Amino acid sequence: MSLIETVSDVNNTFLSRRELTCNFAGLGGKLKKLEAIEMISKEFKLDGKIVIPIRLDNHVGKPMITGTFYVYDDEELAKKHVNPAIFSRLDKAKKPTEENKEEKPAEEKAEVKSEDAKPEEDKKKKESAKQEKIKNSKEEKAEEKPKDVKTEDKKPDAKPEEEKDKEKSE
Repeated sequence: MSLIETVSDVNNTFLSRRELTCNFAGLGGKLKKLEAIEMISKEFKLDGKIVIPIRLDNHVGKPMITGTFYVYDDEELAKKHVNPAIFSRLDKAKKPTEENKEEKPAEEKAEVKSEDAKPEEDKKKKESAKQEKIKNSKEEKAEEKPKDVKTEDKKPDAKPEEEKDKEKSE
């Protein structure tokens, strides 16, 4: 069974686009727009075409997402028909993923160089953290000690409870 179930597939000749509505089973809350575009492109073999995610709706109580996508042959036509805010959001979503891919190799190289220095730095950090905790705990204990221990205020005329009980019984 495929994750993608086609609800409707309409060829809109007036606007020169294909409108797809699909259900993604088992991906509720986990599916991102870029991932959805990739899945739709693979499922319907839309290589070289512009796929625009218009709407992704999560169903309450079900792990299912319903998505509406427009497929254009020409990018200029798509930009004329679709709200520019959608394109700007897609660009924002694409930029961090591209930056992450570029940064990962650089981070790996830096990690290889600093692996020797890490154990020493970690030990120093742990020791300083322990010392700070000890200082903080000492300060807290000093603050917690009560300055004047108050006992129950006893009146000079007050008698112990046992004596009161004896008087009552007499």
